[in-house]
Amino acid sequence: MIESPDLRLMLGAEIADEIVASSAERASAFANETGARPCLAAVLVGEDPASVTYVRMKRARCEQAGIESRLVQLPASTTTARVVEAVAELSSDPAVYGILVQHPVPRQIDERAAFEAIVASKDVDGVTMRSFAAMALGEHGFVSCTPSGIMRLLKAWGVAPAGKHAVVIGRSPILGMPVGMLLLAANATVTFCHSRTQGLPAIVRSADIVIAAVGKPNFVRGQWLKLGAVVIDAGYNEGNVGDVAFDEALERASLITPVPGGVGPMTIATLIEQTVDAAVLLSERGSRSAA
Repeated sequence: MIESPDLRLMLGAEIADEIVASSAERASAFANETGARPCLAAVLVGEDPASVTYVRMKRARCEQAGIESRLVQLPASTTTARVVEAVAELSSDPAVYGILVQHPVPRQIDERAAFEAIVASKDVDGVTMRSFAAMALGEHGFVSCTPSGIMRLLKAWGVAPAGKHAVVIGRSPILGMPVGMLLLAANATVTFCHSRTQGLPAIVRSADIVIAAVGKPNFVRGQWLKLGAVVIDAGYNEGNVGDVAFDEALERASLITPVPGGVGPMTIATLIEQTVDAAVLLSERGSRSAA
């Protein structure tokens, strides 16, 4: 399938395995020291097949890393108030170190309200406004998992964003916006594109790095890409299809993430790593308070 000798697939599995293995060692050390395993709680509203699959994958990966996994499942007809209540209960539970609200949620739920119910010290998915502000300003906090995974992929493949033009297609608060801020912090020149952007193909054609996070299958066409562009496909659509027309992009990109197998494994690995980080930080704070 890959015809160009210069093309390399940016596979996330091997790097993700290394992150999970390192996290497992740290989780084991934490358990030996405290007598409790790090615990990640997931709140799942409804039974959307993709969301159910994502949560199952995350829970399985947690078990591999020695992290306790808890699931709070609410009916699709539930209210924002009930979701906020469930998240608040987890926030106040000392046995829980990380909280994940699986998104998207049903239309009647105020997703932002659900996210903001997560206490900052347990926001291991990096979805709260406080986490976003900390990330954007270079302060301590948990980074959005998919954007963090993308940056680690770029680093692993020797792609230095400094001085390059990065085009981010999509402006969601948990993917497009934060990855743009991380690229900016890495000294890239960043252009955000969205549903109101005019002349999108021409803008994309000027990019050294393209981040596709629009949620539309095969949206980014191969002819939009500059020869040698690095393409990160952060989309996942029905049928294991990304946001980039993959076969077309193969003819022009120097590096590209496949779907699945590119960004996805990095997202889950980052979530696990940050759960262990949260457990260690919260335990240290508890020890200082007791002293």
